[in-house]
Amino acid sequence: MKRTLLTLTAACAVILTASGAKKMEKAVKNPFMEAYTTKYEIPPFDKIKYEHYIPAMKAGIEERKQEIWAIVSNRAMPDFDNTILALDNSGSLLNKVCYVYYALSESDNTPEMEKISEEAMPLLTAAADEMMLNQALFERIKQVYDRREALNLTTAQLRLLNKYYKSFVRNGALLSPADKETLKNINQQLANYELSYNSNILKETNESEIIVDNAADLAGLPESTIATAADEATRRGKSGKWVFTVHAPSRLAVLTYADNRDLRRRMYETYTSLASNDNQYNNSANINRLIELRTKKANLLGFETFADYQMDAVMAKTVKNAENLLYQIWNPAVAKVKEEVADMQAYVNNHGGNFKIAPYDYYYYAEKVKKEKFDLSEDDVRPYFQLENVVKGIFLMANRLYGITFTEMPKAPKYNPEVKVYDVKDADGKHVAVFMTDYFPRSTKRQGAWMSEFKGEYNYNGVSERPIIYNVGNFTKPSKNMPSLLTLDEVETAFHEFGHALQGMLTKAQFRGQSGTNVDRDFVELPSQIDEHWAMEPELLKEYAKHYKTGEVIPDELIKKLDASAKFNQGFAATELVGAALLDIEWHKVNYAKDIDVKAFERSVARRLGKPDEVQFRYRSPYFKHIFGSTQYACGYYTYLWAEVLDADGFELFKEKGIFDPATAKAYRENILEPGDSEDPMVLYKRFRGQEPSVEPLLKNRGLK
Repeated sequence: MKRTLLTLTAACAVILTASGAKKMEKAVKNPFMEAYTTKYEIPPFDKIKYEHYIPAMKAGIEERKQEIWAIVSNRAMPDFDNTILALDNSGSLLNKVCYVYYALSESDNTPEMEKISEEAMPLLTAAADEMMLNQALFERIKQVYDRREALNLTTAQLRLLNKYYKSFVRNGALLSPADKETLKNINQQLANYELSYNSNILKETNESEIIVDNAADLAGLPESTIATAADEATRRGKSGKWVFTVHAPSRLAVLTYADNRDLRRRMYETYTSLASNDNQYNNSANINRLIELRTKKANLLGFETFADYQMDAVMAKTVKNAENLLYQIWNPAVAKVKEEVADMQAYVNNHGGNFKIAPYDYYYYAEKVKKEKFDLSEDDVRPYFQLENVVKGIFLMANRLYGITFTEMPKAPKYNPEVKVYDVKDADGKHVAVFMTDYFPRSTKRQGAWMSEFKGEYNYNGVSERPIIYNVGNFTKPSKNMPSLLTLDEVETAFHEFGHALQGMLTKAQFRGQSGTNVDRDFVELPSQIDEHWAMEPELLKEYAKHYKTGEVIPDELIKKLDASAKFNQGFAATELVGAALLDIEWHKVNYAKDIDVKAFERSVARRLGKPDEVQFRYRSPYFKHIFGSTQYACGYYTYLWAEVLDADGFELFKEKGIFDPATAKAYRENILEPGDSEDPMVLYKRFRGQEPSVEPLLKNRGLK
């Protein structure tokens, strides 16, 4: 759940669209401005150069202006087809280039891409504002909206109409001309500060390193981690030493296994001080400007706080509803942390330690207690989770549930040599989607894991286009002598992101603005989080979890230990996650008046929450990219917990009927994966589940009740 779904930002379009592009005059050959001739219209990455982005964006913006002009100059009475559908189908070229630009600016953000972003973000933000604040266009949308009851619209049509109307209102369509100009200025500044915030994180992440020059200090670390650190040292010109980075595979390995307490402390302090040190990468000023601007934007649009503005557009509806859910989890999670810390402190005391458990001790001593309680450690199971086998397990799960198959396309275009491309087909052999994976850390890739697309889906009036979906991760890299062996957390992350991919691949929505993951933010995590449950189910484990050296299937005894320890350390996991969600909300409840001391603000929130000293927020504010790296996702981190209520409740049905029960899988596919945003998400969920969701399964799964 520390994963984030990445979608194209509102700078390209508030509702993502794609359509057949016009033939355009061009002075130079630009792959974006020609029809892709590759199989399934995969972007021809080998032909796309840095100099193609900005010209294609400008051409796409101009194309969409002409399409909008055609809509507003239409003398016919505004209706669904000539206004809403036409708008939904506009922006083909702009979206085409934005798909690739946003993907590579996150996963292959070279200095050249950073330079492009400096010009692209203001350009795209201005274009989005120009469309959303087009009064003539909004008047046509409003005319359709005001006549909606008389138009005999389908459920999907009515929902798309409502979505566009509300999007325009939320983006300033009802403001005065002067206020619209103010909003444009705010949006431009937000884009610039987000760009600076994200750039600071990436640069300091890549520059941060923990150097070890004494082999004795490596005690306890897995062989694969040590080998990777040696490779990193060589890459950085420090041969003969070991260099650890703050990227998750390196960071978590040190915090979990390093016997050297000082090494753990150095890693923890380096990571938790990212973008908050006294240097050019400090994000405090960016955070203050973002909070100030978001507050102004919310006030301008009639909301007291930015939190109120954001909650108005999702399932939660109000800040209070989101907080009520979070506190139902927070209080028992904190109580559980006290038990976990007591167990760890006892272990320290019993093994000659003379210190109090600190935050940088948590992973390490949790692993020690786990070994003592369950005779289980990560080292016992990791050899069974070679990346290639985990991917096979993911594909097998999808095949047994939905009948789809994955065939690698080794000659398909790729934006990086590490990418793998698959042709996805349904049970009848019909093409469903293209799926891409990009799983290893790079200096040009941001941290985390996510899903997005290079092409969306469309299925209306006899025209059907299938999507191109991708998953990105930062998993343990293979070394010279060791394949990529995933941690349990990485295994769950791979299943999680694939759940998002399934919603993108299997969608059958009629309209582009409703396809795939274009759903409410607090509903979008259901398909991803429910998929995590299959990862550790014995029936599937025995199919894919095989020892990388011997090929031995994971033993029943080890599976039993995994099951017995499933609820272990869930107090920490829940407190870390819920704490971050509450910190997010607290930031956006602020009605900004003057600059805020970021560290003091975090301490104040921690005190009010009663956060245990031993547990840090999952992300500290200076590198909390989910909420400060994109206004679109601000005040939305709680959605992982909201969706967890749904996924825990929903998986109960699979457990009851059988985890591969055909009827249950069919109901899930038809009501959750295929519809997109064509109906209210709670209606869809209840149609699948047969009842309202309950928080009880979540608390039970986490061992909090």
